[in-house]
Amino acid sequence: MYDFLIVGAGFAGSVLAERISSQLDKKVLIIDKRNHLGGNCYDYYNDIGILVHKYGPHYFRTNSKKVYNYLSKFTKWRPYEYKIRTYVNGELYPIPINRETLNKFFKINLKTEKQAKEFLKKKRIDIENPQNSEEEVISKVGWEIYKKFFKNYTIKQWGLNPKQLDPSVCGRIPIRINNDDRYFTDKIQAMPLNGYHELFQNLLNNSNIKIKLNTNYWKIKNKIKYKYLIYTGRIDEFFNYKYGKLPYRSLRFKHENYDKEYYQDWVQINYPNNYEFTRIIEIKHATGQKNSKTTIVKEFPCTNGKPFYPIPRNINYRLFEMYKKEADKIKNLIIVGRLAQYKYYNMDQVIEESLRVFENINY
Repeated sequence: MYDFLIVGAGFAGSVLAERISSQLDKKVLIIDKRNHLGGNCYDYYNDIGILVHKYGPHYFRTNSKKVYNYLSKFTKWRPYEYKIRTYVNGELYPIPINRETLNKFFKINLKTEKQAKEFLKKKRIDIENPQNSEEEVISKVGWEIYKKFFKNYTIKQWGLNPKQLDPSVCGRIPIRINNDDRYFTDKIQAMPLNGYHELFQNLLNNSNIKIKLNTNYWKIKNKIKYKYLIYTGRIDEFFNYKYGKLPYRSLRFKHENYDKEYYQDWVQINYPNNYEFTRIIEIKHATGQKNSKTTIVKEFPCTNGKPFYPIPRNINYRLFEMYKKEADKIKNLIIVGRLAQYKYYNMDQVIEESLRVFENINY
């Protein structure tokens, strides 16, 4: 008999398991159909000894001291500010767009933020209330930057034209008028010193927690007794797709090993207009690992495969709300996480939401 059955051992499930077991002193069974902890954040050492992120790069960043202080109980950190480049017209440009990008792309010499602001004011299209991602971008930087840096990358990533996507998709990427070339501006940017897998092992190191991997919820749900269910998987799957499937975007990864210290000069290079893949990741830059060999990962967005990204469209949100109403009817069911809540959460947002959910558990 368990007090809580938690489905999914990613951040949402693991944070709740840790809080419930340590703060409420309740018995928790956490299960995952994969053979490892950490969900999509899982990392491991490959055959040549490189610590790689199996499901794409996970750059931790946050402005929340609450989230950072919480995770710091379970890991030490390696500070790292992420700087990436994008490959356009045979050259590498800083991304997000900044003043250096504008100068290089337009072959001009903007020296101040005021000059950059005035330049973009002439380029941008005046749209008071952007209704989609195309309008969101052209209202900030105009057509030229949109077509070369945003349009094709978005089509590859989402399988949809930016006109079909919520403004928030491209709105996540800032436009800068200074020369700040950091990918994020969060106050705290770091990597777990010894990797994410160790972080998750520490999170779940409690005698009140039992872990079962390679375990499918649907096969065991009637064989286990529990009082509360915390579900972090696909909400449409939970209800047997009764209203239809919620669309998700997936990824395919191609890992390549090289007998040299580094393959590229940056942790990530985006390819909006060339090749089928969207980006090449060399995570060694971020982990700081010293090794004479290296591993890169090419990412290929696809329709079929593990669900990674909820697709931000109003039609999808409306479908989610139908499932959410069904979930609200079930006593002692808690849904949380990117798949269950159909939200494009960052890591710190998932952790913050899980901490909030815990604080509202009435046991």
